[in-house]
Amino acid sequence: MMVQYLGLKAQHPDVLMFYRMGDFYELFYDDAKKASRLLDISLTQRGKSGGNAIPMAGVPHHAAENYLARLVQMGESVAICEQIGDPGMTKGPMERQVVRIITPGTLSDEALLVERQDNCLAAIFHDGQQFGYAMLDVSTGRFVLNQFATEEALTAELQRTQPAELLYPEAFAYFAAIEARKSLRRRPEWEFDLDTARTLLCQQFGTRDLIGFGVEQATTALSAAGCVLQYVKDTQRTALPHINSISLERSQDMVVMDAATRRNLELTLNLSGTVENTLAEVLDNTATPMGSRLLKRWIHQPSRNLAALTRRQDSIALLMDQGRYEDLRAPLRQVGDMERGLARLALRSARPRDLSRLRSALQALPEIQQQLADANGASLTELAATISQYPELAELLEQAVVNTPPVLIRDGGVIRDGFNAELDELRELAAGAHRYLEALEAREKAATGISTLKVAYNRVHGFYIEVSRASADQVPLHYVRRQTLKNNERYIIPELKEYEDKVLNAQGKGLALEKKLYEALLDRLLEHLQPLQRSAGALAELDVFANLAERADNLDYCRPTLTEDELIDIEAGRHPVVEQVMSEPFIANPLNMSEQRKMLLITGPNMGGKSTYMRQTALIVLMAYMGSFVPAASARIGKIDRIFTRIGASDDLASGRSTFMVEMTETANILNNASRHSLVLMDEIGRGTSTYDGLALAWACADALANQLHAYTLFATHYFELTELAGLWSAVANVHLDALEHDDTIAFMHSVQEGAASRSYGLQVAALAGVPKPVLALARTKLGELETGQLLAASEQAKQSETAKLPEQNKKPRKSKAPIGREDRQEVQGSLPLFDEQADTPLNAALLLLDEIEPDELTPRQALELMYQLKQRRKA
Repeated sequence: MMVQYLGLKAQHPDVLMFYRMGDFYELFYDDAKKASRLLDISLTQRGKSGGNAIPMAGVPHHAAENYLARLVQMGESVAICEQIGDPGMTKGPMERQVVRIITPGTLSDEALLVERQDNCLAAIFHDGQQFGYAMLDVSTGRFVLNQFATEEALTAELQRTQPAELLYPEAFAYFAAIEARKSLRRRPEWEFDLDTARTLLCQQFGTRDLIGFGVEQATTALSAAGCVLQYVKDTQRTALPHINSISLERSQDMVVMDAATRRNLELTLNLSGTVENTLAEVLDNTATPMGSRLLKRWIHQPSRNLAALTRRQDSIALLMDQGRYEDLRAPLRQVGDMERGLARLALRSARPRDLSRLRSALQALPEIQQQLADANGASLTELAATISQYPELAELLEQAVVNTPPVLIRDGGVIRDGFNAELDELRELAAGAHRYLEALEAREKAATGISTLKVAYNRVHGFYIEVSRASADQVPLHYVRRQTLKNNERYIIPELKEYEDKVLNAQGKGLALEKKLYEALLDRLLEHLQPLQRSAGALAELDVFANLAERADNLDYCRPTLTEDELIDIEAGRHPVVEQVMSEPFIANPLNMSEQRKMLLITGPNMGGKSTYMRQTALIVLMAYMGSFVPAASARIGKIDRIFTRIGASDDLASGRSTFMVEMTETANILNNASRHSLVLMDEIGRGTSTYDGLALAWACADALANQLHAYTLFATHYFELTELAGLWSAVANVHLDALEHDDTIAFMHSVQEGAASRSYGLQVAALAGVPKPVLALARTKLGELETGQLLAASEQAKQSETAKLPEQNKKPRKSKAPIGREDRQEVQGSLPLFDEQADTPLNAALLLLDEIEPDELTPRQALELMYQLKQRRKA
């Protein structure tokens, strides 16, 4: 037996092997040690190999799913090795075979999947110029390709799709975003061969070429797709009829978002990595798991196809009319997860309850189609035609499957009485055993005079007559002892033995016939697999429409107008998530951007709502490009190609990147990829370095976004110097979040007003945060000194005193380090020598400044700022 095990294990060295032995799956050697540690199960020993005991661990076969689910969640893969021989016909070890390899990316079992979350297998391939990416969801059959020119774009795709398992070539030099994934699988180079991939895909789809799918020219992605399909065939070891098409996604067809943007906007995961208080949590009230998964794909992949978006809006509006979405929710719940049920049907792993759910889904279709007909809209009529109806299949399942079937077909009792006459006869024979045993017991009691005599049955010993030890001397001679217990003796008689053989044979035949009928039922259903899959896809889409109609109706969303014009005009916009978690009413705010007003410089106090205002704009735009209604009184949104965010402070210590380095990397990505149709959110750029450097960087970034890229930009800052840009550049406007100050307290109004803020209220916010009063008192004193220049003068005097103490050869001229952009000063320029009120003339002030600076140490931006200051002073 161990020789057989070692031979099979040698074929699958990199995965755990569940080796079937009777009622248990056993693991041996290193597999046993690993499973014992991961699953917290007992590690035992058996026999000896090479003089050493063999480590062994096992799990009951009927509870294996629970253990498999835990292993898969840890990123492990498991080979299932089953007994395939007939115990009655086999001499020596039972024949065994690996029937399936369960991996994180190839799951289809209901117990192993998260029902409202996609579970994808993906592969990447790099041809030296671009990255190819292929993604397959085995649990639904969805097969998608994409190609990317940069590592950053591929990283964003990985963050969007979150593959459960990722395949890559042996020679691939992967980077941080890939290295961090827990389920990586290195595959041989030949699996990525383009010609092999094309042949494999054509065989799978039954076509001569791939032109009809529109993927023929996506060669890099096709190489990855070939590896994916080969891997699925290797692990599933069965036909895959539900994988019958493939599609190519293109970035120009969608609103592109990088990984940082998806993270900062908290679309399906919040910044803590959970689902609470995310856009998906607010929007997802779908009736089916497949609708929920589709909605999340729409959230992460907004479309730029205006015709398709208009169709979605029309469908939502029709279902909102007179609350029609409510009439659809009950039958849609009856549909359930038809998509994954059909995949299990295709893999021939469907369980009886999958057929029961499919029956319920098919029985709900007439009511759904009637509701769509009543809505009377072109978009819904097209959807109804795709959904179709299957009365014959519904009738077949009604006749064949019991109302509440058992979990497994091997338990029997799945096929309904009356469906098959032979099965009914075998069941009647088995069911008649109870009546026969009662009659035999009464007869033997009367014949023997033993009142305690019982006729019974168990699975181990079959039928028997049981008599107490005290009555054993009354037992007739033709009774043959079968078993001796502590207080009883069990016997068999020829008549009972003959009946036992007859009944058990009937039970065995009945189970075999029932399994045969079940397989035939699967065959009948598989004949309609592709139209059923199309219906499931349409039902998922209808579920999303009904869900978005319900959300729009109950959350007071409006239908946005999508236009080719250059504008974002939102009246009374709201943050879709924040307004749901607030206990007090949310303050709605407008936003107006156009070709002449492309950048809004947003100032105001910390905690005042700048970040909320920026994020709500991005979420409203994203929801509009999903086809959803949006949280606003009205919205007109022009062409958008990408959404970027540079919000929040975080580091990446694992990659050796500081907070400021992360900030600059994200900024560089924006400046290198944004266009005039991009929406850019920039929050507190430059705060991770010195004041001079930070202001210079913020100024330069604003210049690039406003005057070179002409992107829609919301630019939040505490550098009040930047508010002057509104007077220098025509496309820039100032807005601020209002606040009221009373004594040492502050009230945030969360209301957006035109113009720049007068101050940042930093000390007031610090007080709210609980900073000790002595610290705040000292801060107010120093703030006053900064605003009058006293602190700077004292600092300079101290520096000169220290310099005087040095030997003459160590003395170097010092230049003023007056900070530009200190948050809590209204007149920062007053601290610069250029604007010294004691100077007699502007020229004198300029000369004093020139004495202080060292031109070779100035950056180009700093030199340019000095020129702006000189010119402004000259005008004064």
